[in-house]
Amino acid sequence: MKPWKDEVLQLTKELVHHPSINGTIGERDIAYRIVDYFQELPYFKANPGHLRMVKTSSDERERYNVMALVKGGDATFRETVILMGHMDTVGVEDYGKWKQLAFTPDELMKRWEGSAIPDRVRQDLQRGEWACGRGSLDMKSGLAGHMALTRYFAEHPEELRGNILFLSECDEEDNSRGILSALSEFLRLAQEEELTYIAAINADYTSSRFEGDPHRYVYMGTVGKLLPAFFIAGKETHVGQAFEGFDPNLVAAELTRRLDYNPAFCDEMYGETTLPPISLKQTDLKTKYDVQTPITAFAYYNFFVTSWSPKDVLEKLKEVAWDAVKAANRLCRERQRQYCERTGDPQLFPDWTPRVYTYDEFYHHCLTRYGSPFEESMRLFSMNLLNEKELDLRDYCCRMVEELWSWDEQKTPAVILFYASMYIPRIVLNHREKRDQRLIRAVKRAVEEIQQMCPHPIKVRNFFPYISDMSFVAISDDREGLSSLEKNMPAWGTKHQMNVDAIRALDVPAVNIGPYGMDAHKQWERVEVAYSMETVPNLNYRVIKDLVGK
Repeated sequence: MKPWKDEVLQLTKELVHHPSINGTIGERDIAYRIVDYFQELPYFKANPGHLRMVKTSSDERERYNVMALVKGGDATFRETVILMGHMDTVGVEDYGKWKQLAFTPDELMKRWEGSAIPDRVRQDLQRGEWACGRGSLDMKSGLAGHMALTRYFAEHPEELRGNILFLSECDEEDNSRGILSALSEFLRLAQEEELTYIAAINADYTSSRFEGDPHRYVYMGTVGKLLPAFFIAGKETHVGQAFEGFDPNLVAAELTRRLDYNPAFCDEMYGETTLPPISLKQTDLKTKYDVQTPITAFAYYNFFVTSWSPKDVLEKLKEVAWDAVKAANRLCRERQRQYCERTGDPQLFPDWTPRVYTYDEFYHHCLTRYGSPFEESMRLFSMNLLNEKELDLRDYCCRMVEELWSWDEQKTPAVILFYASMYIPRIVLNHREKRDQRLIRAVKRAVEEIQQMCPHPIKVRNFFPYISDMSFVAISDDREGLSSLEKNMPAWGTKHQMNVDAIRALDVPAVNIGPYGMDAHKQWERVEVAYSMETVPNLNYRVIKDLVGK
């Protein structure tokens, strides 16, 4: 194995020293630091056009992606491997009293060693060499490994019969504007430099799958992520006349009871099972206190997918919505009956029939009824809503559905199902397709070779289980499945821009070979040095050499 550890460790610490919390000025400035690193290399001094800092598009903040191209041999080869990773991090509020040390790994480690820390953290530190600090695991150590590999091949282009394209993207921790902006740059660069992209290697973090898990993981492809949401309209009433209305929170509760942690909604492919859905928000939409019951409520749930398309998920959840609203209706009637038995009052439950729509269905219901005035009004509302710069994407979608609901004349309880956030596509490597087979074989050969020198078992799995920007270099859904997403996401084309055609044009099979550690996004974030900074770069080096090496 090549001795990468010292170089990658030093680079990791330097990157951690540069705070790059998503949405802050540090996220912008770290791009300059990475450019400075490459500008010092003779290759990029001789080929300045191969190093680019590209501003993100459709972004209210100033931030950049960094791209560094190394052409192998006599610079006439077309096949190109992308090395990608993000440079932004989450915040540091979770560090508590160590907040000021979150970006100084060595000092933070000293404080940990002399303090009362969790047993698992102490055991890790006692067992081997670890580094800590915000971003050390997610994912500056992976990015540092890619920087070191790019530096190596820039100094040894004769080892390549193809090319390496390094990408450091911003905004992975929020709305992925970095990678979405990079799509057009990938295609432009391919045309200008006559490149053919054959693989992408992401270096996002990996971790144990369960307590005591000894494995280190390599992933071929990735799960996708959807955020289905429910807008629930009830019937308002005074709390002193409770049974004259219908509480939308009761439907929300029934939805959560059916979906939260439910294995029936785990997707499965290639013998691997996704995590079940879980609630990420559940609230009514009252903005102040009074004694009127809520009129509307809003809930959304995280969904991981490997084989299901956005259309598949909508169809499944529409059935759930029907079950939930009917169950809430039955429960309310039954409890009124029990109450009336105790009081002797007559049971006079409001007569209404539950309604369930997708956003697209209800939009076209209103369009048929109200025509162009409705369409123009919704368009103007969506444009005006964009002026609220700090409005969260999820809340933007909810506000759009609220406005849509205002056109309803019946005003009887209903549920509108929609998508409240960007789709993070699944990537499925096809074991029968030659292009994908080539990458799969390269990964398996690299693991087999490096395993002999690694004390931990390295296991290859089919789907990266977390969210990452590798999802945007290819897409496994067909046009019908994606059309369902576009029609049912109120922010599509306005608040949220996603160039599906560019993703399809790029269409690169992707794997994740990244650092190993614990507690990403948490106070005790730490990365295992030996595997992450020695084994991982060697794995990636072997894959690159297999694909485009001499």
